[in-house]
Amino acid sequence: MMIALRSSLLSLIIFVTTWAHASTPRDPYQYFFEQNLGDLTEELETARDDGKKGVFLFFEMDECPFCHRMKNTVLNQPEIQEYFKTNFHSLAIDIEGDVEMVDFEGNDLTQKEFASKNRVRATPVMAFYDLEGQQVVRYTGAASGIEEFQWLAEYYLQGIYKMKDKNGRNIRFSKYKRLKKQQKKSIN
Repeated sequence: MMIALRSSLLSLIIFVTTWAHASTPRDPYQYFFEQNLGDLTEELETARDDGKKGVFLFFEMDECPFCHRMKNTVLNQPEIQEYFKTNFHSLAIDIEGDVEMVDFEGNDLTQKEFASKNRVRATPVMAFYDLEGQQVVRYTGAASGIEEFQWLAEYYLQGIYKMKDKNGRNIRFSKYKRLKKQQKKSIN
């Protein structure tokens, strides 16, 4: 009996330790974002070479509380980091930054000018670019949590943004999100 109890206790300790380690938040600048070398044409080439399905840009600024919330509650989660590392080449863009860069078309400009060119007026803006460098999905504001952020990635990866509704309009993320919530509710 004592041996069985020790074995069960040891199994529990291993499980809790493994679970705690797996869900421990990690620095998004180290585990989520790639080191931005400043040339989006090169970043796009790297994404293609690495078999990624797109480039994810996170437009942010230092004073943005919603950006900080995203980084402290979503982008720091190991499961999100692994999912995005598998599927995307992810970069952070400071909308107030004076750092020189090259955009997807090969133009020299600053991060601030690139953000302006992309009509980023509020932060965060999360944008998915296809492997041709075309922005195909854009979401302004913080995701409500990990689940919604995951749905946003799925929306891009599954090509939902290309699908049409019964009126011939592209299906918006808000509609996709509503459908996902309904599916979740019907399962529970």
